[in-house]
Order: sequence, then C-alpha cells, then structure tokens
Amino acid sequence: MLAKEADEPFDDQNWLYEIKWDGYRSIAEVNNGDVRLYSRNGNTFENSYSIVVNELKKIKANAIIDGEIVVLNDDGHPEFQLLQHYEENTHRPIQFYAFDILSLNGRNTCELPLIERKELLHEIIPKNEVIKYSDHILEQGIAFFNASKEKNLEGILAKKSDSHYYIGKRTNEWLKIKNHKTQEAIICGYTDPGGARKYFGALVLGVKDENQSGKLKYIGHTGSGFNQRSLKEMWDLLQPLKQSNSPFEEKVKTNMPVTWVKPKLVCEMKFTEITRDGILRHPIFLHLREDKPIKEVTMANTKTVKKTVPIAIGIKKIDKGERVLEDPENDNDRIFTFGKIKVKATNINKIYFPDEGITKGDVINYYIEMADYILPYLKGRPQSLLRNPNGIKAKGFFHKDTGEDAPSFVKTKKIYSESTNKDINYIICDNKPTLTYLNNLGSIEINPWHSTVEALDNPDYLMIDIDPSDENTFEQVIEAANVVKEVLDKAGAPSYCKTSGASGLHIYVPTAKRYTYEQVKDFTYLICMLANEQIPAFTTLERNLQKRGRKHIYMDYLQNRRGQTIACVYSLRPKPGATVSTPLLWKEVTRGLTPQDFNIKNIMKRVKKSGDIFIPILGKGIDLNKCLKKLGG
Repeated sequence: MLAKEADEPFDDQNWLYEIKWDGYRSIAEVNNGDVRLYSRNGNTFENSYSIVVNELKKIKANAIIDGEIVVLNDDGHPEFQLLQHYEENTHRPIQFYAFDILSLNGRNTCELPLIERKELLHEIIPKNEVIKYSDHILEQGIAFFNASKEKNLEGILAKKSDSHYYIGKRTNEWLKIKNHKTQEAIICGYTDPGGARKYFGALVLGVKDENQSGKLKYIGHTGSGFNQRSLKEMWDLLQPLKQSNSPFEEKVKTNMPVTWVKPKLVCEMKFTEITRDGILRHPIFLHLREDKPIKEVTMANTKTVKKTVPIAIGIKKIDKGERVLEDPENDNDRIFTFGKIKVKATNINKIYFPDEGITKGDVINYYIEMADYILPYLKGRPQSLLRNPNGIKAKGFFHKDTGEDAPSFVKTKKIYSESTNKDINYIICDNKPTLTYLNNLGSIEINPWHSTVEALDNPDYLMIDIDPSDENTFEQVIEAANVVKEVLDKAGAPSYCKTSGASGLHIYVPTAKRYTYEQVKDFTYLICMLANEQIPAFTTLERNLQKRGRKHIYMDYLQNRRGQTIACVYSLRPKPGATVSTPLLWKEVTRGLTPQDFNIKNIMKRVKKSGDIFIPILGKGIDLNKCLKKLGG
C-alpha cells in the first residue's frame, strides 16, 4: 500500500501517526521458520541483509509483514547512504521496523482496521535489537511532525486508524508528510563533464507522465551530490545502458552534449521547488533506488509549489553572462559566475530560518533575483556588515573592517573612524558579485551608509525611524508615521515610507547631497519634535530606553549621523518569517498593515507589479530653507 503526499501535518482523532523511516520498504514472509525478504519490485534482500533474515526467523508465527530496513548513523538515526553501502558498514546497527501485517497464520488481515492490524503485529514481534515494532501516536500529528523535524528525521506518515490495506494502491487514507522535499527520477542520460570534472557533468532526469500513457517527461538535470568516487560508480553503471536516441519525445535542452541511456535506473533527488512547467529547482542527487519500480516514478503525488520568488539556488531567469555552477566535490557549495567573476558560496544548505526552512542558498538566490532593485541603493556606499552566519536563532555580530580580506573584485574604501581612532576598510557594494560575497559571509541583512564615497559628509536623504517599545501597538506606529507625514507635507517635503522588516516604519526624504549630516539631523529633529507635540502620549525623542519606558515610540532622528546605517530597502531581516524591508504607498500605511505581510516569498511579485516606488529618495532633494519657512521657522 502506498501513501499520497500532503503539504502540512494535522491533528485528527481518527488518525494515527508513525515515523517515516529512511530506508528500503520491504515485505517479510515468515513461514514455519523460513523467511523471504524482498523489495516492492520483487528484488530479494536475503543475501544483502542476512542479519535481518536471521532475526525474522525468531518470530513465532506465520505472517506477511510490511516494514522498512534501516541502518543507523552515529546519532542513532536512519541514514540511507549507509544502508545502500551496507557491505562497507556492517559494523553499524541494522534494523527492520515492522509497521503493518497482511496475513497472520493463514488469515488475510488486509480488511481489518489498521489499529487492529497493528495490535496483532505488536503481539508477534519479539524483544529484539534488530526486528522492531514501529509504534505510533494517536491524534497529535502536528506535535509529532515537529518532533520529527527536531530529530532531523525524514518526516511522518499519517494513516486513518480504520483504514484497510490496499495492496499496490495509493490512497488518501495514508499520507506522507516530509521534512524535506524529495522526488524519485529516472536517469535518462548524462552530459559531458566540464573543466576538471571527470566522467560526466550532470544526470538528465525524467518521470513517467501519467497523462500521456506513461511517456517520459523531462524534469531537469543535476550534477550535484557527487564526489569523485560516486561519479565513477554512476558512470560505470551507465555505460552498459548507452543508446543513440533520446528516450524523450520532447526536445530536451542542455548546456553540454548528452549521452542518452536506457531508462532503467531510478534515483532519488532532494529539491526545493517545482516550477509551473514541472522542472525541479536545485535538485541534488541522494542515491539510487533499486527498490522502486520505474512504472511508479511519476510526479502525480508530488505537490507543485506555487511560484512566487523562486526560493532556490537553481536560477533560471538571470541576466546574460550569469550562471550558477555546481561544485562536483561538494553538494553543499556553489560557484556563481557573473561574466568573468566567480564567487564561491559555501554551506548553502545551512538552515538560516528554522521555522520556515529557508537556507543560506535561498538567501543568496533572493539577493541575486532582487539585485537590480536593491543595487541602486547600495552603489558607492560603505557597508556595515551585520552577519548571522549560523542563522537567525544564533546571535549575529557587526563587522566593518573587512576590506583587506575581500577578494580582488570587491571595492573597498579606507575611512577614518573617530570612535575607533583608526582607518577602517569598508566594503563598497557596487555589483552582484560583491552582493553575493556579502551574503556568503552571512549577511542576511544589508546596511549601507546614507552617503556615498563621493560625498561622505553629505547624505542623499534624511530618515526617521519610528521605533516602538515593547508595549506599543503597530497601530500606534502607523499613527505616528502619518503624523510625521503631515508635518513633512506642511513643510513641502515629499516623503516615502517603508517597513523596517521588524516592528517599526522608516520615513525618508530626499536631500540629494545638498546638506551636511549635521544640517539634515537638525531639520529631522525639528520634524520629530513637531510630530511628538501632536501625540505625546505614546511618542518621545528620548533615546534611552530606561528613561523613556516601554510605552513610548522613539522618534529616532539620530540615524542622520555620519556612519549610521539601517536596513536597506528590499533587505531581508534576520527575523522570523524572513521579512523584507518593503517600500509602501502612503495609502497602505493604515490600520491592518503589518510588516510580516512582506517577506522573501512575495516581495518579487509585488515589485514586478508596482515597480520600484522608492527610487525618488535618490532624486531631487528638498530645499531646507523653503521647508523651514513653510513651518514658520
């Protein structure tokens, strides 16, 4: 019996929940001490896993049992690679987890309710270090799924407690809910290797198309997930299968010449997303699946992710001259090329946002996708790096003096710092390679100066940070922002608002390098003072948190000082939800707005629809004298 895939865990008193084991699905037939052990497609496991066979002989019943063979790693968790190469790992614990029974002492049990079948199964499984009863919990699917995530297990199975066993059928009464997206694929060919890589470049992948009588459908290709040994092993397996014609009826486009093979081998890939045209994004080879029949390798039971921002490393829509290369030695690294410049990104599979499952690679890809929108606000500006190399749950740190360690394609600028009494090498982020380099350092958030190296003492804009305390509501933040806008409107100063990506709002006014930081700061202080006079009950100009208390919003005018930085527009924030500092129309700054509405998954769609509404902050600046006169100063 097979399970369909579901997107989310759920609680239900009529369902039970089991661990989804990462091994070989197996049927064990025990008959008067004789044992047959075989895979779903009939391949025998008796010689490969004789320990399991010998322990199954100890069962004091005649039974047909459904289960999973697993091998445990050093952490005591199942690991498929160890199972697949068990001849090299015989010192590791091997186990057979029994989770269902099809027959007991000659009686067909398939039409009994699942909960009864499991009771019968539990009674015949002896206390044994190899043969294990796969237990379950009732009702609490969400908590069980979260526990499986914490243990880094493959996922869970949800099964209706009264479900029958339908041999060879896939039904809605058994559901698999994975912690990681995986897909079986048929190997249909391989591309020529490039550079120093040997044997082959990438595997060409397909699945059976159930809508077209089982014809093969192309779903992408990958060279990731291999080392030199596994490249050679795979190449050797493919040589006897070579054929001159493509097994696809459709024309498949690849960057390198393809050697086609008979579609005989099944592999399993992990991936991040399926595009609307059915292509896997960022597929990584995991292992061969000798236990999976080719006829069952379809996309029918894999949910297609709705396309927003492609949260993946496998970039398809990029500018000419840009591409991503997979590192043949390490499936956790990537090399990005921008024209002649190469940028290596490491540990791309590291989880940065645990609750959302967003990786370092997803962050890098976000910034490459958004580069054309964010770079105008970064060019020529020194960067203060806020680094979170271990993700948002670990403490980040600021890092400014990085220029000497930067690669040659990164521009730097020595600037004297009065606070440290020394010159600091600031990075200047003028291009995509530098942006990717910063992301690889762990810079989830990007923090540029308000001025450029052309005029370090003259900012391009003034900004007011509407910064709430713990007990302020976001409705108060919205009200404070609108009061600031009213004051600026009275002064004749155009203003532009964006979310902070955290708990506040940022208001900008273009100044076009016409004034010094000191002049801009004094004017901003006046605006904040006038706004505070209108709403003194919950706003303040007092910076010190202890003095202002926890019920007042700080109208931060001191951001307008040389060397101050704040999260750039379109910057990700290292906050739950992977929020983005997003420009707003003033009509959007109203009750019901929340910064969590704007995040890594939806910002590209928004920007493509509305364009860059924040660009005027880099345009024509205000006339301070005229603004002061209008305010009566």
